[in-house]
Amino acid sequence: MAPLPAGIRFIISFSRDQWYRAFIFILTFLLYASFHLSRKPISIVKGELHRYCAPVNKGEVRASSHSQKASDIPAHQLPDNETDCGWAPFDQDNYQQLLGALDYSFLCAYAIGMYLSGIIGERLPIRYYLTFGMLASGTFTALFGLGYFYNIHSFGFYVVTQIVNGLVQTTGWPSVVTCLSNWFGKGRRGLIMGVWNSHTSVGNILGSLIAGYWVSTCWGLSFIVPGAIVAAMGIVCFLFLIEHPKDIACSPTLVAHPKSYENGMHRFRLQKPALPDEKKLLDPEMQCLLLSDGKRAVQQNHVVLLPAADGGSSMAAISFTGALKIPGVVEFSLCLLFAKLVSYTFLFWLPLYITNVDHLDAQKAGELSTLFDVGGIFGGILAGVISDRLEKRASTCGLMLLLAAPTLYIFSTISKMGLEATVAMLLLSGALVSGPYALITTAVSADLGTHKSLKGNSHALATVTAIIDGTGSVGAALGPLLAGLISPSGWNNVFYMLMLADACALLFLIRLIHKELSCPGSATGDQAPLKEH
Repeated sequence: MAPLPAGIRFIISFSRDQWYRAFIFILTFLLYASFHLSRKPISIVKGELHRYCAPVNKGEVRASSHSQKASDIPAHQLPDNETDCGWAPFDQDNYQQLLGALDYSFLCAYAIGMYLSGIIGERLPIRYYLTFGMLASGTFTALFGLGYFYNIHSFGFYVVTQIVNGLVQTTGWPSVVTCLSNWFGKGRRGLIMGVWNSHTSVGNILGSLIAGYWVSTCWGLSFIVPGAIVAAMGIVCFLFLIEHPKDIACSPTLVAHPKSYENGMHRFRLQKPALPDEKKLLDPEMQCLLLSDGKRAVQQNHVVLLPAADGGSSMAAISFTGALKIPGVVEFSLCLLFAKLVSYTFLFWLPLYITNVDHLDAQKAGELSTLFDVGGIFGGILAGVISDRLEKRASTCGLMLLLAAPTLYIFSTISKMGLEATVAMLLLSGALVSGPYALITTAVSADLGTHKSLKGNSHALATVTAIIDGTGSVGAALGPLLAGLISPSGWNNVFYMLMLADACALLFLIRLIHKELSCPGSATGDQAPLKEH
């Protein structure tokens, strides 16, 4: 009997369940990467919407590029629908405030919509909900770019497009996190979701490269092409997304892992007194957050009780106030508000900052800004690995936030010394800024959405995820807006604002960090389990 080919042996070495899990991992990765791909063009195009002008003759101005000598730029070769200094109305002196308002309109709509999105998402099929959001997002992303071809100079048109796009993009995050958490248990959740969350950086990088390719020649395509990609991925979502393992008769837990039995059963064993050998079934880090003094379990009012539906055969979706009662949700939400403020300020303003400081054109500044996202990939994975090893999510976030503030100060100082210094600091800043943001929006949200106090209710994850990310999106809306208002007074002031935001994010985690560090059983889970009420 002939031996099997190496490729076939590799295929059959994995179970059917493992292949489906790998497929869902990759699919949800690509789906949300396309969302971020469509958010990046606005930051790349900013340098083209307003170009720096240098006087040539009396009463005449000419657009100048920082990457070229003035003599290399042909005068008056701009399209008829574009002014010499950029694209009206962004060609005026208040362009930074107008561009900041565009960012704010998108992010404010995203923040408001996120609170409703999770509640709606718990009650609708994820596949349909996510497909609608992706098709709509692709449409309005492309609509922004059509303003170039149809000679639209109305500021209101671009603001309304951003607002609607922000609202429909809220369908994405609660949906993909819920789907991924349905397929993967708590084992090594930090590492798995740390790797998975690199979709944010991958999407930003691809969005920068795609938008940068057309930004100097036809910036409308910088939006239309990403919009088409998002819409196409929406069709892929409709055709292939499997919401839950049970829909295709797969195991709900990672059975190949020896600890998967614990991950699959711990929520049910919480309802009966724990035996001595069952203490290890408790998630030590989240159990520690449930303690009121580090020595005894919390009182009964810390357990979220949910009414049964359908005659008690299933649990109802959790309410907004019920999700807020889950220990740790409020603290991590407020921490994410400031962490996301920093991250999104870089997302929307970094290319323009590089243009101003390093004197590069919009395309090269966009390409260089991708290094921040490369650092973010490593930062997210590193945060997940450390938090899994230490079993301390809050402490991991706190450490990275503590290091991020001085790093930003160093970045603002030495980035003006040359391109090499900028490259190094972009990588380091990206890792430290994106690490806590990635950990909170993925592993922490999934931990809290399947918290022990929910007593096995599976209809809370999207709502908890939406609350945490929605609160973070408030900071994401404020950051770029404040950057637009502060930057005219100097970029150093913008960095001071970002350092203050990092300090505030750390402040909101102090209580949780104290509980993790002072809890004697944080590594062994020797606290008493929650009992059935």
